[in-house]
Amino acid sequence: MDLIPAPSRSHDASPDLPPYVLTDTTALLAAPGTEGVARVLRTTVGAATGFELPPGEGGIVLALDSALATEAYRLTVDAHGIGITGGSAAGVFWGAQTLRQLLGPAAYRKAPVAGAAWAVAQTTIEDEPRFGWRGVMLDVARHFMPKDGVLRYLDLLAAHKLNVLHLHLTDDQGWRVEIKRYPRLTEVGAWRARTKVGLRESPLWDERPHGGYYTQDDIREIVAYAADRHITVVPEIDIPGHSQAAIAAYPELGNTDVIDTTTLPVLSSWGVNPNVLAPTDGTLRFYEDVLDELLELFPSPFFHIGGDECPKEQWKASATAQTRIKELDLADEDELQSSIIRHFDRWLAGRGRRLIGWDEILEGGLAPGAAVSSWRGYAGGIAAAQAGHDVVMCPETHVYLDWRQSDRDDEPIPIAHVRTLEDVYRFEPVPDELTPDEAAHVIGAQANIWTETADSARAVDYLAFPRLVAFAEVAWSQLPAPADRDYDGFDARMAAHYARLDALGVEYRRPGGPLPWQQRPGVIGRPIDGPPPIV
Repeated sequence: MDLIPAPSRSHDASPDLPPYVLTDTTALLAAPGTEGVARVLRTTVGAATGFELPPGEGGIVLALDSALATEAYRLTVDAHGIGITGGSAAGVFWGAQTLRQLLGPAAYRKAPVAGAAWAVAQTTIEDEPRFGWRGVMLDVARHFMPKDGVLRYLDLLAAHKLNVLHLHLTDDQGWRVEIKRYPRLTEVGAWRARTKVGLRESPLWDERPHGGYYTQDDIREIVAYAADRHITVVPEIDIPGHSQAAIAAYPELGNTDVIDTTTLPVLSSWGVNPNVLAPTDGTLRFYEDVLDELLELFPSPFFHIGGDECPKEQWKASATAQTRIKELDLADEDELQSSIIRHFDRWLAGRGRRLIGWDEILEGGLAPGAAVSSWRGYAGGIAAAQAGHDVVMCPETHVYLDWRQSDRDDEPIPIAHVRTLEDVYRFEPVPDELTPDEAAHVIGAQANIWTETADSARAVDYLAFPRLVAFAEVAWSQLPAPADRDYDGFDARMAAHYARLDALGVEYRRPGGPLPWQQRPGVIGRPIDGPPPIV
């Protein structure tokens, strides 16, 4: 059936049996609790077919079954109609995504096309995900993605049964969310004068100002749109590093006894930046105020506070920071950073939320309730899981989708090691080093799309697809060990899936390499030869 992600179990009826055919008289009956799924089906399948799918019997039936796991579903097709039953509305929704695939690529268009047939072969499919966190990190700080682009990516995640959008909202290069108490965060922090084209080594600049941000109503819309698709939006506000945009807006947030923070602009280049937040009570109160507003916008149980790549040189030179270390009876600057993370762990926990951060938050001691995004290979995730902390596995060596996709000379702005479609398909989120009890702390996996070199939606599409499709199957399906995975079978199913991506308007990387307009001649990258390390 060319389904992606591959379902747990399927049983096709005899091909001699007639298919069920959707027509303009097909109705859609939604049991209590599934009305939202029906609404999305009418706006997607209804739009593609041109059929109204009115409420009533005689067509598609949506129902709940408490005997099924929360995100599990059962899809049945016979000559009389289509039934989708789920353990929750989320399960029904994922079953609806499978139905959409069974209807063919035209089901992904926003209006009917001539000649489309809406026949579905008789079948029974039973399915449920391997992980509860099937995430994608979208970096909208380095290059801003307007709201409509985020809504489009939510549709793409939903079509692949991915259920977490981690929005990287702040960094040195931009602050992307309105905070009413601190308007300069967007008046100043959302805009930079120019932008480095390529990585730091590149001599090229785009001299146009770049910026943008989401109003609080934009965020409410994004979160509601995601919720209709059973996707959780996890915001990231970077603390205490990657914060120059905030310092440019409010210079008192920086280490004012070390540098003149009033001269710091929103950063226009890339890389690890020495200008970090000052470890003061004023800084803590400022970010508490920020998070207070965000708690009203994001119902996510997790809040991401970054915690990565925080150089300590300014703290070592700062009398204020050194006094803070003594006051808190800390050993060093690593423990100083840990004290900040622990502060916000307690603060979030007191409001019914959980802190998650990059694996550097392990340094100096991990906050008791914190979860870890393990990006520097597996080591941080292994250490966190062994200590009883929840982990989302997103090692750069496997699922950083800004890494180059081949060693061809025409690969645009080649970064790091080659990570092919097959490499991503063979990613295994749970390391062998973990016992079963420790492995239970791996709550999911995530692919990360960093956008330093992706300055348009077309460039993001190229980095993400088709590798995000392979990741989606890894995160959803019960696959064997990496060496035993049927990549040839997956590649064969991709032949059908490329047609779905075409219908969705995704400008993915073709198997034969980048198309002419996907190349970036003259913009150097940072390619690394040899296999990537496993750490």
